[in-house]
Amino acid sequence: MSPNNPALANDTEALAKSFGLNAEEYGKVLEIMGRIPSLTELGIFSVMWSEHCSYKSSRIWLKELPTKAPWVIHGPGENAGVIDIGEGMAAIFKMESHNHPSFIEPYQGAATGVGGILRDVFTMGARPIANLNALRFGDPSLPVTKRVVDGVVRGIGGYGNCVGVPTVGGEVNFHSAYNGNPLVNAMTVGIARHDKIFLSAAAGIGNPVVYVGSKTGRDGIHGATMASTEFDAASEDKRPTVQVGDPFTEKLLIEACLELMQTDAIVAIQDMGAAGLTSSSVEMAGKGGVGIELNLDHVPQRETGMSAYEMMLSESQERMLLVLKPERSEMARAIIEKWDLDYAVIGHITDTGRIVVKHKGVVEADIALDPLAEAAPLYRRPFVETPKPAPLGKVEHTTPLLEALEKLIACPDLCSRRWIFDQYDSTVGGQTVKRPAQADAAIVRLEGTKRALAITVDCTPRYCVADAEAGGAQAVVETWRNITATGAKPLAITDNMNFGNPEKPEIMGQFVSAIKGMAAACIALDFPVVSGNVSLYNETEGRPILPTPAIGAVGVLEDAAQAVGYGLNPGLALVVIGETRGELGRSLYLREILGREEGAPPTVDLIAERRNGDFVRAQILSGTVAACHDVADGGLLVAVTEMALAGDAGVTLTQENGAEYWFGEDQARYVLAVQDAAALLAAAAAAGIPATQIGSSVNGNKLTLPNAVAISLPQLRDAHERFFPAWFA
Repeated sequence: MSPNNPALANDTEALAKSFGLNAEEYGKVLEIMGRIPSLTELGIFSVMWSEHCSYKSSRIWLKELPTKAPWVIHGPGENAGVIDIGEGMAAIFKMESHNHPSFIEPYQGAATGVGGILRDVFTMGARPIANLNALRFGDPSLPVTKRVVDGVVRGIGGYGNCVGVPTVGGEVNFHSAYNGNPLVNAMTVGIARHDKIFLSAAAGIGNPVVYVGSKTGRDGIHGATMASTEFDAASEDKRPTVQVGDPFTEKLLIEACLELMQTDAIVAIQDMGAAGLTSSSVEMAGKGGVGIELNLDHVPQRETGMSAYEMMLSESQERMLLVLKPERSEMARAIIEKWDLDYAVIGHITDTGRIVVKHKGVVEADIALDPLAEAAPLYRRPFVETPKPAPLGKVEHTTPLLEALEKLIACPDLCSRRWIFDQYDSTVGGQTVKRPAQADAAIVRLEGTKRALAITVDCTPRYCVADAEAGGAQAVVETWRNITATGAKPLAITDNMNFGNPEKPEIMGQFVSAIKGMAAACIALDFPVVSGNVSLYNETEGRPILPTPAIGAVGVLEDAAQAVGYGLNPGLALVVIGETRGELGRSLYLREILGREEGAPPTVDLIAERRNGDFVRAQILSGTVAACHDVADGGLLVAVTEMALAGDAGVTLTQENGAEYWFGEDQARYVLAVQDAAALLAAAAAAGIPATQIGSSVNGNKLTLPNAVAISLPQLRDAHERFFPAWFA
């Protein structure tokens, strides 16, 4: 439609509302344009000003997070974060959500989530070396949960396995709060040289704007807008807003782009993610302070009769937008077409500071870029902090310890994830040193060197819903511990902030408190935030998810051979580093054994976290630690059991204590397996760090408590591995 089409003018405000723009925002559009916008212009404003793209409810608070450190090369604002990992190499990584699409169409939603985060990383010049995921699902007793889990897991495996990037780690939680709104957060880590990092700011008046990759279709139109609204009973009707992925084309795109990046042809590059051609062109031109003109007649299309509106808002997958040096354009074409991908010059850079979109000789959009960005809505929404919960009172225990242990390790939140990760190729590429269920963080060697990255994702939403500030801090320190427990030095994090409707003060309060807790933890641990994603409106018919600030983290090991896992061998002393107070508030023991979800979450002592973690890492790097596991969900007895099962070694425990001691989820703790317990205890005492020997690993197949009550490892293993195979039998 043309800008002056009267049919559009008559009902354009209602159309704007259906696109997600409120009356005030639409008023701003009219002020900027000085006229009624065309359909394409309205579409551009609606996606660029959507919550998903503009962060209009969150970006004022994201500024509170620490983002700088000597090893940070590029922080938030680029496609992904970039950190120095030594020897002229950089790690490039980010985590991003695909929550709404994964509920509507689980397989494609999860698959295209993986594809999208891969593009965020390789668009900066990095070869992807690892994928991870953080997944949250609803009540397992519901058929819809089973359908979503099956589709999401197959989608992640189907895409990651075919594209040739190993899926090396992840986490899975279940809770009824996710019944109508599961979370699928995907993370990718890549490697590049410092002098081969590519940014997205366009430059060079007259330089060609080039479309590379798959053809454009009608899938995913208004996907960004859909991701910025609550679900309702009609959510099933939104399937057309879910993209369709092709991992084989993505693999070709990776190789083509990385080959082109070895030349000097590229001025700027951006993947077409959320909002497709709109966001990529607007962001490239806006960051570069230039204008851009597009002729959509030249856009490769796989469907007939596509309009300018459809092409600008399509979120078809496996597409990139490049600004090239004119004299290198044909060389670039040869490289791209060698990989059997579409290559089309669809526009050029201008000095107008505007985005101009033409189709079939008609100007379909003509918008000034500065106000499109600068006038984007920014809300300081009202918020109410969640009252701090009262500490958990006295708890009556009637279930014997080993009976409780067997039930705990069989529950959906603690059971073996083998059914899941066996569907993922975790070793493709040949550089995976520690796979899932071998260590607290995945270890991936940097090919051709001794160095390795430690990578993890984590969050405990049941803590966050009770106390979002403590929960936000705990999510950060949990990933720091995961990396530390392998011997690696934690360097930086990416976050994925999953919350409900920010227009509700209590939800906004959760977000603000989580940011506060995260910031405090990042500062205390020298653990900056270098990239991230915000996913709001995760509600269905008014019921929000648990606040879930998922954290992905990266650390570095000078020598991959120094990495330790948590599997036990016989003949080792087991020593707990850190203080055990027996905090059962919000614990899995409280929920699974006593049927209660209440109390305050465990205390997060950032000084103790730093002190204990630095001590543990030094012990690992000294070569005296045979195995290490941080104490997390389920507490100390669950951690020891996981170590025994991972190494298939028996355990004899010597500490006579009750359920609080064995199942409390106190923070800042690690279990270390060593030959010389006396030396470790002496070193801990000298450093002022609590340390207690709790038993030893032994030959045999039993876990034995101090009172000689025992349970066999085969019985524990059967309980631990039963849930998923039985669920999908």
